Amino acid sequence: MRKYMLLLLICLLAFALPGLAQTQDPAKAPPKEQPKEQPKNTGIGGVWIMTMQMPQGEMPPNEVTFTQEKEAIKVSMPGPQGITIAGEGTVKEGVVQWTSVISTPNGDFTLLFKGKVDGEKMSGEVQMGDFGTATWAATKKK
Repeated sequence: MRKYMLLLLICLLAFALPGLAQTQDPAKAPPKEQPKEQPKNTGIGGVWIMTMQMPQGEMPPNEVTFTQEKEAIKVSMPGPQGITIAGEGTVKEGVVQWTSVISTPNGDFTLLFKGKVDGEKMSGEVQMGDFGTATWAATKKK
């Protein structure tokens, strides 16, 4: 049963994170690094491009939309067969976390995302129920 659930999760994530091509203009030089100061109120509202590093390899990039009201966030990402995977959480002083619940024929499956925000980038880990963790990284879409 555990192998079936892990296979179902891998398939679900494969469909939930469809590939999106993100292009960058090579003529633009990266901005100069400035001293990083952790903001007290971190604004992450908007669309982000997220990748996840699973034990089987990196999942294709996926658009994730964050809406924010003060420290509360709502998260929306496309899932399999046209469904939307939703979540809720918080962002405070550069720390972000949210929970998404996916309903499966074998019951609900909870994903707990935790990470740090650094300007237009963020990264962290996701706890995938009893199936361990994976790392994720996101860049704000321009």
